[in-house]
Amino acid sequence: MRCDVRQVMLKPPSPDPLYGMHDEEQLIDFSDVDIRLPMLVYMSREKRPGYDHNKKAGAMNALVRCSAVMSNGPFILNFDCDHYINNAQAIREAMCFVMDRGGERIAYIQFPQRFEGIDPSDRYANNNTVFFDGNMRALDGLQGPMYVGTGCMFRRFALYGFDPPRTTEYTGLLFKKKKVTLSKVADPAGETDTQSLNHKQQGGGGAVDFDAELTSMIVPRRFGNSSALMASIPVAEFQARPLADHPAVQHGRPPGSLTVPRPPLDPPTVAEAVSVISCWYEDKTEWGDRVGWIYGSVTEDVVSGYRMHNRGWRSVYCIPKRDAFLGTAPINMTDRLHQVLRWATGSVEIFFSRNNAFLASRRLMFLQRVAYLNVGIYPFTSIFLLVYCFIPALSLFSGFFIVQTLNVAFLCYLLTITITLIALGILEVKWSGIELEDWWRNEQFWLISGTSAHLYAVVQGLLKVMAGIEISFTLTAKAAVEDNEDIYADLYVVKWSSLLIPPITIGMINLIAIAFAFARTVYSDNPRWGKFIGGGFFSFWVLAHLYPFAKGLMGRRGKTPTIVFVWSGLISITISLLWVAISPPEASSGGRSAGFQFP
Repeated sequence: MRCDVRQVMLKPPSPDPLYGMHDEEQLIDFSDVDIRLPMLVYMSREKRPGYDHNKKAGAMNALVRCSAVMSNGPFILNFDCDHYINNAQAIREAMCFVMDRGGERIAYIQFPQRFEGIDPSDRYANNNTVFFDGNMRALDGLQGPMYVGTGCMFRRFALYGFDPPRTTEYTGLLFKKKKVTLSKVADPAGETDTQSLNHKQQGGGGAVDFDAELTSMIVPRRFGNSSALMASIPVAEFQARPLADHPAVQHGRPPGSLTVPRPPLDPPTVAEAVSVISCWYEDKTEWGDRVGWIYGSVTEDVVSGYRMHNRGWRSVYCIPKRDAFLGTAPINMTDRLHQVLRWATGSVEIFFSRNNAFLASRRLMFLQRVAYLNVGIYPFTSIFLLVYCFIPALSLFSGFFIVQTLNVAFLCYLLTITITLIALGILEVKWSGIELEDWWRNEQFWLISGTSAHLYAVVQGLLKVMAGIEISFTLTAKAAVEDNEDIYADLYVVKWSSLLIPPITIGMINLIAIAFAFARTVYSDNPRWGKFIGGGFFSFWVLAHLYPFAKGLMGRRGKTPTIVFVWSGLISITISLLWVAISPPEASSGGRSAGFQFP
């Protein structure tokens, strides 16, 4: 059992400004600079045997409740422990979105993930350049990018499960606006701004004004029994409103309304903060189901963002000139595949849950719905990708080309599809500013992960959904194992994992098929090199995608586990012999070669 730990590292700043001291010997005068620092609190939540603590999502929800009682900032910044702030001004850029006209409907501002310590060639596409600079920027033109778990600034009010002040309902390609009027909980006629805010702070049932279905009987079931937490909700909503300095701002706050002095922390407030993060507080509440970060999925970040978009909120993708956050990523091949396996397994869980975009409300835009459908469906494409990787080898073994007849109509169709795909790829790369090498690395790792991690994720997801078998995941190690002088030492480390078997099997079968077809063509009475080149091209194309994987297996000193090649070789030989047994090659008419007979 681990008990609560609460320590206020820096107390809340007083309303009176604290100016710097003037020293005649200093070249810069700091006497007019406010040197106050914001309150800093260290928190470690309670954990007891028999309670499900819901990992990262549970910790985030505990932080939301604790901060609501102690500070109640209207916006929350979230980034992982392996990230750090690289641009302190990026938060100001994010605030420009939420404080502008229409900003009251923005639930969160997502920043791109940037990493350091990645090898210059980015062998395993750790930077995810195509996703962060292509896909996420494209989603910014819809309801906004999805939440990726780090580097994100949230509106606290949106985390409480409320609808935005204005929603737009979409029905197919037609849409109509439905204006939702919020009850006035602040700025009543005849009162000053300070009195309005004080009135909000004293009322504990102000959240009822934001949701017509939320009654006094439902409030404890949704948020828990903390009156201080309930009293903080309308205050956070009011403080996050854009400034009402323009007639177009319909739900703004008057200027000067946030100048009310913050009351100092007292023992009852600290005791209430301890109470809201206890392990029993979420029992029989909607925390993790509707309120806060959503439980029940490995990818709780995507699910939480989806729930907000499904209620009508929007999000914004903010790309400052200087990267907002920098972090580390696993550059080892095995750790990278395990990381992708967790993401893909979470996507399969989303597909078989009520968070499937097929079941979304009408407030989710059509194209946004398609984007979320892709999140849940993409692991299943590994089945077709696996077939695609084996078909060229089977074609070389059998001696029959993939297409039986090559007529003019088919070749014109194939040429048209190829030119169209190339043109679309060029336009996407040109629009997003992605380097061609980054795009090619993404394509290579898509095949590597698709035939290994994505395939395993489908199996694990089906086992969890159908049999209820929980899957344990391997945490990625981001530090180099040896050779501390080389920052890329971990890149050359090869660790045994069953995820390595499918790509190795695919590579070995295609190599055996090319060698088999070449030998058959050389010793044939009527060599047909055109058929061999046509079939060998597709196998070579598969092997070209597997090049980073093969290079990673070699390691730095050839330390690849022998068991990897033993199992892959046995599987490759078995499949090859099985195919020859099913479809044995015919004997040549000249009698130079006898037909193969399976022993």
